[in-house]
Amino acid sequence: MLSWIVAIVIDLTFLGTGTSTGIPVIGCDCAVCTSPDPRDQRLRASVHLNIDGASILIDTSPDMRAQMLRANIRQIDAVLFTHMHADHTAGLDELRRYNIMQQERIPVWANAATAAELEERFAYAFSSPFPFFGGKPDLDLHVFEGPFAAVGAAVTPVPVMHGTLPIVGFRIGGLGYLTDAKTIPPESRELLRGLDTLVITALRQKEHPAHMTLAEALDTIEDLQPGRAFLSHLGHDMGRHGEVEPALPDHVRIAVDNQTVRIS
Repeated sequence: MLSWIVAIVIDLTFLGTGTSTGIPVIGCDCAVCTSPDPRDQRLRASVHLNIDGASILIDTSPDMRAQMLRANIRQIDAVLFTHMHADHTAGLDELRRYNIMQQERIPVWANAATAAELEERFAYAFSSPFPFFGGKPDLDLHVFEGPFAAVGAAVTPVPVMHGTLPIVGFRIGGLGYLTDAKTIPPESRELLRGLDTLVITALRQKEHPAHMTLAEALDTIEDLQPGRAFLSHLGHDMGRHGEVEPALPDHVRIAVDNQTVRIS
């Protein structure tokens, strides 16, 4: 069994920190969507990890092209998927540019349910190889049931519930990454002890059936006791960054698009 208790350094870049609508929301004139503060502008949720030179992407958001250009990411060695919802997968076709640049197929990892839906919705990416790279994404799909190694990095899937839908987060070294979670089973909480950094969803302050509220995220952070935590996957009804963050505990921050943090 792979162990996640390893001495590694991870540079994590928040490619997007918004929920499925992004911020600003189309046609919305609320205080957040019209905010002049650039911290209130959020693309759909995804992160990039640089682990000892390996380039790993978690989820392919609909904003992937803009995110890759903004962060100047020129190589993708592997992709990990948390679940099949469109705001986490719809940018998959952008991977074909990396096939061109790297002249190789790219491995992607997903659990069985997500893998089955990826193969159904993006069948062309996993079959019928072209005689050249770039006409379509060329991906090698790997299905995980437990801990696995992605381009040398030991990854532990963390099962969580997105409302009534089972999905996964990930633990890699001292990083825990949870998106779209509403509840975390006790056995999954044990996989998240001793973290340096926890990235956790906090959709808004009002109750939601499928996502943690701010209060629920803070309660989870208090239970898990990471060294620090970043709130991500925010909706516009969370409130403005500059108004919400000052009231948070010192070790909890709101993640910002294109922000990079180092995790050890």
